[in-house]
Amino acid sequence: MPKMKTHRGAAKRFTKTGTGKIKRNKSGKRHILEHKSSKQKARLGKSAIMTKGDTKRIESLLVYVK
Repeated sequence: MPKMKTHRGAAKRFTKTGTGKIKRNKSGKRHILEHKSSKQKARLGKSAIMTKGDTKRIESLLVYVK
């Protein structure tokens, strides 16, 4: 059986925290920002933790990411 490979697209989008949770960036901050409030844009800039339901699926892609 060959070694498993880390999914490179997922590795660029997700990181693991010290406690093992998966961190992601929020969408919606690339363009069409004129109608969004400053408060909304600030919130979109911060990262978020993946939900439990998605975590298992993403962890299988991030085999060797620490």
